[in-house]
Amino acid sequence: MLKVFVICIYIFSIFFLSSIFEKDKPNDNNEIKRKIIHIGIGPLIPIAQLLKIDQNSALFFTGIITCLVLINYNYKIFPSIEDVDRKSFGTLFYCFSLFILIFLFWDKDPYSLITGFFIMTFGDGLAGLIGKNTNSRSWILFKQKKSFFGTITMFLTSLIVISIIGYAQNNNFNLNYFTIAFIATLLEQFSILGIDNFIVPISSALCFNFFVSN
Repeated sequence: MLKVFVICIYIFSIFFLSSIFEKDKPNDNNEIKRKIIHIGIGPLIPIAQLLKIDQNSALFFTGIITCLVLINYNYKIFPSIEDVDRKSFGTLFYCFSLFILIFLFWDKDPYSLITGFFIMTFGDGLAGLIGKNTNSRSWILFKQKKSFFGTITMFLTSLIVISIIGYAQNNNFNLNYFTIAFIATLLEQFSILGIDNFIVPISSALCFNFFVSN
């Protein structure tokens, strides 16, 4: 019971922080409010691992969150989550990808799970923030605007995540790290309807499992 309480308190804190930001800066870019949640949820997986929450409980909890997100699309219970300037199912893909990662790797390879999830939360999250709030060369891909600084941020953050987790797993730095970071960055370019929140973490975790863990 204490474990569930800790997880709930952490999630509540992230939403509370987002709400404070929304009240203090109502005219700022809505993407920032959303990214607070996007990035803030990142540490949730290692916290749950440290608390030794079992796989079935993690799947159940993630499934409940996914259902609530689906309901939120219609009723906007938490408007900050979907308060963006484009049509996107990114939050739903975000939760669904986490559900799959937990199913595949929770007990078998938590390092791959955390790698995929961190690349999505920190890499994709920071890329969105920096890309939208700095001036750099940009391009349009499938009606989605991408920027040079945002793309570089995605690559470097992904590489840092992979390197840290690879080191924690006692693996030496090698070219496979660059390969995984490049694949994640390439897939992040395809963000129509928020699909990158699904293909980036799943592909990154699978690549880490194949190139690094095995």
